[in-house]
Amino acid sequence: MDYDPNLLDDPQWPCGKHKRVLIFPSYMTTVIDYVKPSDLKKDMNETFKEKFPHIKLTLSKIRSMKREMRKLAQEDCGLEEPTVAMAFVYFEKLALKGKLNKQNRKLCAGACVLLAAKIGSDLKKHEVKHLIDKLEEKFRLNRRELIAFEFPVLVALEFALHLPEHEVMPHYRRLVQSS
Repeated sequence: MDYDPNLLDDPQWPCGKHKRVLIFPSYMTTVIDYVKPSDLKKDMNETFKEKFPHIKLTLSKIRSMKREMRKLAQEDCGLEEPTVAMAFVYFEKLALKGKLNKQNRKLCAGACVLLAAKIGSDLKKHEVKHLIDKLEEKFRLNRRELIAFEFPVLVALEFALHLPEHEVMPHYRRLVQSS
């Protein structure tokens, strides 16, 4: 299975069925109707579920976890955008393989951040300890469970932690643009 970094972060998701494309002889435009945010979220998650029935989390929950991962990695631990982008790729790959669910999402997110930090940053022992402490605190995880969960995540990712540039760059660009 080839990984597409734009699959889960498709800009079309937010508008769902609330948009109309108008095609005129010399141009094309899109009109997006006003919709209550709660209805938009519900429709977006339903559309996502139809497209990806094997993914056991909603799109809004996946995006929420990625926001938490970013906040923890960058603000609390000082990791840089490329490392966060790698963690996002690992997390989305787990989602696309159907490995994420409501119960293990925080453990998976924590393991993805930890693996990305170990691969993408030159961390010292005390920095790894600080990262684990923050993951434990912010995601309310048990340290032993988190460390033990690292290997199953590694196996689910087929030990492919070194990622090609085309998988990481779209996430990196979005991170830099939203800073």
